[in-house]
Amino acid sequence: MATDFKSIPIIDISPLVAKCDDPKRVQDPDVLEVVGQLDQACREAGFFYVKGHGIPDSLIKDVKNVTRKFFDLPYEEKLKIKLSAVAGYRGYQRIGENITKGIPDMHEAIDCYREITPGMYGALGKIIEGVNQWPHDPPYFRVLMEEYISFCTDLSRKIMRGIALALGGSADEFEGERAGDAFWVLRVIGYPVVSNTNGQNAPENDIGCGAHTDYGLVTLVNQDDGITALQVRNLSGEWISAPPIPGTFVCNIGDMLKIWSNGMYDSTLHRVINTSPKYRVCVAYFYEPNFDAAVEPLDICKEKTGGIKKFGKAVYGEHLASKLETNFV
Repeated sequence: MATDFKSIPIIDISPLVAKCDDPKRVQDPDVLEVVGQLDQACREAGFFYVKGHGIPDSLIKDVKNVTRKFFDLPYEEKLKIKLSAVAGYRGYQRIGENITKGIPDMHEAIDCYREITPGMYGALGKIIEGVNQWPHDPPYFRVLMEEYISFCTDLSRKIMRGIALALGGSADEFEGERAGDAFWVLRVIGYPVVSNTNGQNAPENDIGCGAHTDYGLVTLVNQDDGITALQVRNLSGEWISAPPIPGTFVCNIGDMLKIWSNGMYDSTLHRVINTSPKYRVCVAYFYEPNFDAAVEPLDICKEKTGGIKKFGKAVYGEHLASKLETNFV
């Protein structure tokens, strides 16, 4: 459960990244130090920065640069990959098309998902069957993003192995039927400058992305340099800024990890308000359970929380589908 944290902790995960698959990792004091820091951050804030992650800085910058180039294109050009239900909710969405709790979000985006072939998950996966709509301009957009997705998938798996140890389980607690064939989501997002009439507070519908929790396991947020816009809510309801820190990702936990941990780790509310005079880009990667995973509290977590199961069973794909069906205007 989140506390009254006042800042987001920074964790150097390089020991975990280096020895993630080493059978002797639990005997390594540096790995155990990282595991302890992950546990504390997940209990207290549900958010943390990761450094020492091993993803090249050049790639992190390149995906933001190519994102900016896409959003700089004329509106008609961006509409060539327009998101629709027929396209499996993949593609470009205009400013205000995404809604959070009934209020339009002031951002534009490209939504991508791990591709699902027809019939792969039966009726469960029908809503999101399809292939991603990649823009032809910039011409190297797809190549860069697919390389980035590969790196983020590998890093997220390593972070989840650390979190599994932090919960008191084995490192492969989230492998196999839980997340051994992890689904993923990529949101490439652009936030225009908030209109601030006569110096008054921004109206509710000028929020870049309204208060929400993420759906899956962990999220890696690649923020624009020099623009503070992401805010995280603590237990008292205060909004704590998560400014961009060079060389790091912001990492946060999602709804499915909250269930598996039986509430030991909470998925924390967060929002985005771009008060900067500059257009802001962000690339968010979401590491999810297997699409058809049945999610319910782990026995090890139930034992640590009084022996009572606080959540019923959820199927990840159903959870995602319910969000997709209500997320757009």
